[in-house]
Amino acid sequence: MGSEGVLEAAGEAARLVDASSRIAVLTGAGISTDSGIPDFRGPDGIWTRNPEAEKASDIRYYVSDPEIRRQRWALRASGELWPDVAPNAGHRALVHLEQRGVLDTLVTQNVDGLHQAAGSDPDRIVEIHGTTRRAMCLDCEWRDDIEVVLERVRAGDADPRCGLCGGLLKSATVSFGQSLFPGDIERIEQAAVSCDLVLAVGTSLSVYPVAAMVPLAARHGAGVVIVNGEPTAMDDLADVVVVGSISEVLGIVVGSG
Repeated sequence: MGSEGVLEAAGEAARLVDASSRIAVLTGAGISTDSGIPDFRGPDGIWTRNPEAEKASDIRYYVSDPEIRRQRWALRASGELWPDVAPNAGHRALVHLEQRGVLDTLVTQNVDGLHQAAGSDPDRIVEIHGTTRRAMCLDCEWRDDIEVVLERVRAGDADPRCGLCGGLLKSATVSFGQSLFPGDIERIEQAAVSCDLVLAVGTSLSVYPVAAMVPLAARHGAGVVIVNGEPTAMDDLADVVVVGSISEVLGIVVGSG
């Protein structure tokens, strides 16, 4: 899609946004790449470049291999996982959409917390894959700010355990093999059936069940706009597809720039 085509598609998407009053947004890794966080499945994604890295995101390996746990905690404690990341224009564009009073629910597959950092209302956000900002016990489900655990790691506790029950600790993210939180799934379904437009941003729409939000919304009469850096698995369902730099075009789509 050439630059003129991108701008034309963004303009069409903006008209759909302007005509909507209850918008459900779904974001994926692509919205955070301009903040310095690589995606996973793209051409230069983490798992594309290093398939072995995907193993560390599987709960079976995390639970059974102490070395994987030690490596993950050491990386988080070092501050080198996502150093100096900050929200970009894409995140801020969605804050603008919320300020317009038309953003109902913001569902994100991301675990980076950048929507909250940009100023989005936490009560409107569904972090379907959890968050790296908190830690949890896999046994008793104790939770706290992840810095509480990272302080222990920096003090020499390489494979920290829960202080309440002795269970394994991990970031409060949903790894492969872990179930999504039922309450989050219910919120997503409710957002899909009650919105008049679903706006999918920076996601390949290939990960279920969250990707099912788009066809569910379409079946209930909602418009569909997709903004992504490359074609997605559901472009055929969309009223408008904008293929371009998210941080550059999303502001046009939502009327913030």
